This record gives sequence, structure tokens and C-alpha cells, in this order.
Amino acid sequence: MLYCLRTGTVILLYSLIVLLIIPILLIFFIFGIRRPLLDLGKWAMGVGKRILGIEIEVSGLENFDPAGSYVFMANHLSFIDGPLLFYVIPQIVRVFIKKEVFRLPVVGLGMKHVHFIPVDRKRLKGGRRSIERAVRLMKERGYSFLIFPEGTRSRDGRLQDFRRGGFFLALETGAPIIPISLIGTFELMPRGQLYVKPGQVRVIFHCPFPVAGYDKDSLDQLIKNVRDQIASALPERYRPFSP
Repeated sequence: MLYCLRTGTVILLYSLIVLLIIPILLIFFIFGIRRPLLDLGKWAMGVGKRILGIEIEVSGLENFDPAGSYVFMANHLSFIDGPLLFYVIPQIVRVFIKKEVFRLPVVGLGMKHVHFIPVDRKRLKGGRRSIERAVRLMKERGYSFLIFPEGTRSRDGRLQDFRRGGFFLALETGAPIIPISLIGTFELMPRGQLYVKPGQVRVIFHCPFPVAGYDKDSLDQLIKNVRDQIASALPERYRPFSP
């Protein structure tokens, strides 16, 4: 019951924040102001994790320059992975979100304004257009992107096969990939659970993985190398089954 109450409190908080910022969104849209919305998002994620009783242990931040442009790639265990990583990554990152979320009133407009990118998972061309747009934003504005290369949350906590889209983004921009090993969120909110349990989460940032020297012909090797790096820091229960 307490878990549901905490989760409900966070949902109520976020709903109130959305209502309060409606009057100033028009000003942001007119003048192209984005950073305050993103900073507000980080702050809200930090408050939310405290209400939910989530403690985060972070390691590896010394492995990269927070001012750089990267493609962050993490394993995907839970609905809370994206918000927690958005909060923890020491810079503002953009993310890919399924297009249905952009239909939410106010929220969808805000996400579009700050250059979050909608993805149509049912159409291959839609995915390609999303990657092409992200490539332009990274080259023109120096953005970083957070991607879950598994494409969807794991049902049993184990690392799944990786999709190629995020790797094309890295190849097209030349941005290093930063593998992230995420541990603990599956126990707090596995797929299908509607509330969040309190507990500890570990986030491990690995050294940037340069993509220079890789191309479409060696893409599978690049995917394997990044996937192996993420798996290397995971507990045995999260690692993929050996072939």
C-alpha cells in the first residue's frame, strides 16, 4: 500500500508541475527557450526518486568529459530507467520516445520543443527518419542522446539482443558510445508492475567506445563489443544466456 501511495504522490507532483508551466510554455515556444524545461525535468526526476525511496550509486563519471557529445547506451530493465538516467547523466541528453507519448496534452508539446524524438516502432521508415533527425541535431547542436539498444524492457531482467538504430546514429555522427550498465531497477519496477518499490540502483558508466574504423560492414562487431561491455558489469542473473 505504501509503495502505491508513493508512486501516486510522484504522479500527482508531475501532473501539478505540468499544469503550473502551461502559462509559460507559450513564451518558451515563441522565443525558442529550451534549457529551463530540461533543467526542470532533471529537478523533477531528483525529487521523484527521493519520494520513491530510490538510492542511486554512480560510478565511472570520471571516464568521460561531460561537455562532450555522446551516444549513451544502457540495458533496459524497467519503466523508470529513462527518468533515472536522464537525472544521473551529468549533462542534458535527448531521448527517443515512442510516438504515442507525444499525444499527451502539454507533455507532448514540451517534449517536441526540447527536441526529444518520436519513434514509430511499427514502421521501419519511421525509425530511419528518427535516426536521421537525431544525426542532424547532433551535428548542428552538439547534442547527446540516450538510447536503449534492446528497444524494449527485458521481461526477465536479462540482457537482450541489440537493435541497430542507435549504432547507425553513432557511425553517422562519429560520436563515441558510452556503454552504461544499469543494475537494480528490475527489482524495483519490473515490466507489468504499476508501482515502484524503494531500493538501491547502480549505474556504471564505462569508458567511451570510439566508432572510428567501424562501418556498416563491421557493424555487428561494434554491436557485440558494446553489448559485451555492458554485460561485463552485470550480475550473473542479468547477463544473457551463453550461446
